[in-house]
Amino acid sequence: MNFWILGLISIFSGFIAFAMGRIGDKYGGHLNAPHHWIYGLILMVLGVFWTNLSVCVILFSIGFGHFISDLDDFLHMRIWGPDKPHEWKFWSIK
Repeated sequence: MNFWILGLISIFSGFIAFAMGRIGDKYGGHLNAPHHWIYGLILMVLGVFWTNLSVCVILFSIGFGHFISDLDDFLHMRIWGPDKPHEWKFWSIK
């Protein structure tokens, strides 16, 4: 696959994953479930060990976008449980 196309697809997929994570934080943050930074970390690890380069880059960028969207919970090592009530902003990481 062309290098530039793969780069654009990875940036786009990372942004879509970030947006999905932020929207999931707003509408699913009340659930008693694992925080979604864990899913992003799993996808990044899978992306590193995948053998196909294009799938590797796309999986890693999706995982990275999802991980960054829940960065505050990672920094405070919140693994399970509902989010604490906070003012929701799309671009904010709290």
